[in-house]
Amino acid sequence: MSNHNIELTEDEAIVLFEFFSRYEDTNKLSIAHASEHLVLMKLSSQIDKTTAAMFDSNYQNMLDIARMRIAKNFDGDIPDFEKVF
Repeated sequence: MSNHNIELTEDEAIVLFEFFSRYEDTNKLSIAHASEHLVLMKLSSQIDKTTAAMFDSNYQNMLDIARMRIAKNFDGDIPDFEKVF
């Protein structure tokens, strides 16, 4: 498993901090300002450039394994999400 770096400006970090703080306080993901959308799209673009895994024919299995590795030993509460599967 490799590591990837994502770069943010100070302004982007501030905007993301507020976005995630609001989520932590309300357990709801919502865009409160266009800047939040723009920073999230920048992150998405950077992630797209770091890996080609999403084009692998075994992607679903790779995703399932990645989710299990990341959530391993997690015993906290998570908000209710609409299941998309």
